[in-house]
Amino acid sequence: MTFLTFSDLNIDQDIVDALAGKGIIEPFPIQEQTIPLGLTGQDIIGQAKTGTGKTLGFGLPLIQRLGADPAPGVKALVVVPTRELAVQVTEDLELASSNRPTTIVSIYGGKAYEGQIEQLKAGAQIVVGTPGRLIDLQRQRMLDLSHVQEVVLDEADRMLDLGFLSDIERIFQAVPAVRHTMLFSATMPAPIVALARRFMTRPVHIRATDPDEGLMQANIKHVIYRAHSLDKDEVIARILQANGRGKTVIFTRTKRAAAKLVEELKDRGFNAAAVHGDLNQEQRERAMAAFKTGKRDVLIATDVAARGIDVDDVTHVINHTIPDDPDTYLHRAGRTGRAGKTGIAVTFVDWDDLHKWTLIDKALEFGIPEPVETYSSSPHLFEELDIPQGTKGRLPGSSSHAATAGAQERTGSRPPRRSGDAGDANESRPRRRTRSGGSDRPAASASDSAPVASESAVAGSDAPEGDGSAPKRRRRRRRRGAGTGGEATASAPQPASDGE
Repeated sequence: MTFLTFSDLNIDQDIVDALAGKGIIEPFPIQEQTIPLGLTGQDIIGQAKTGTGKTLGFGLPLIQRLGADPAPGVKALVVVPTRELAVQVTEDLELASSNRPTTIVSIYGGKAYEGQIEQLKAGAQIVVGTPGRLIDLQRQRMLDLSHVQEVVLDEADRMLDLGFLSDIERIFQAVPAVRHTMLFSATMPAPIVALARRFMTRPVHIRATDPDEGLMQANIKHVIYRAHSLDKDEVIARILQANGRGKTVIFTRTKRAAAKLVEELKDRGFNAAAVHGDLNQEQRERAMAAFKTGKRDVLIATDVAARGIDVDDVTHVINHTIPDDPDTYLHRAGRTGRAGKTGIAVTFVDWDDLHKWTLIDKALEFGIPEPVETYSSSPHLFEELDIPQGTKGRLPGSSSHAATAGAQERTGSRPPRRSGDAGDANESRPRRRTRSGGSDRPAASASDSAPVASESAVAGSDAPEGDGSAPKRRRRRRRRGAGTGGEATASAPQPASDGE
């Protein structure tokens, strides 16, 4: 059998060589269809699922059309919805143009303006950026879009979801009316179609899917469980020990949940990192880089970061909380099963979220109206996900908070302290409690907030032992140190739990 190569698609040899150096030899279907048209300057609407190679589908024609030695100044603009995707697209374009003097700059928020402005002044020819920062620099006259020849809108449906439609229109008004435009989107809602009609010239609509292919990718196994919130961490920890488990992405609904879960998994001995809005951009990029290189094999993310997770060897996606709609489910699940590989998508449905699952089930035609009730001890959990029998939710030899603190320091991640984590609360107050001699840790457990008591009851903790002793020790210490009364004693420990 003869396979098509990038040379067969009339890509210049220096670009072909750059790709071959990274083992990229054969184009994906979306690339086969878009590259020949893109090279001719034909406007394109590309519709394909995530993980199908869209970046090179528009990137190779864009780089080649600029020429082997483009003049300084912005000639091409790629607009993306998120910072993470901006970084990913930039990396792919830098790879493809590595044998040319073409330079690429990422323009997005969360980083200082100075470095980005310096790259623009140095003559970068390709700009990859998010709408907000692009418009900001353009208004400051730091970004000149008047000579742009190539415009790409990547993940256009996601930009619509994030409310960037008016920003996109502003950007189109800033670039020349005569230009080459390519728009890529996983779905085609009516506002995106209207945008294409308004700003594109006779675009060709390309769908890189088989007409008989269902809504769901055949190479992804979808597993849906109705799970209890107090048992989810244990279930996840056991899934992470499944046979053949590689890189894993876990999605949470909120950044706070992501921060708590990464702390919990590190405590259990897993090599986890997080990407969410409470981390600064440098921390997020460091976590993403560690995941891509394999230094971390578990990445916990919120939906904002999802589109930038472009890693071919993700074996599992876990939805810690159910997505709000079918499109978000597809985008999350699309992090696995990429580049033709197989993957597993596990979704937890809380009792309160069954109505959301009903909508997703009908839209994506799963045929699973009632997810099976599942606990960490359920036999079907071990069977369906190939988890060795007897697996527990903590890796052998894993230390708890000392290891957690060290891992957090290395990744720059400091998630908020959990109100139910007795270990964290105790670690934050050891010196004051041990001046008189022995350890007062049982007292600390009992004096923490109510959630500790409820979680301790679930875990079989001995927290009640300290109930009677904690107030006495505090009153004695306070009288000796400052002569304060009972009122001050009662309020003194409160700041230690404000991390919530």
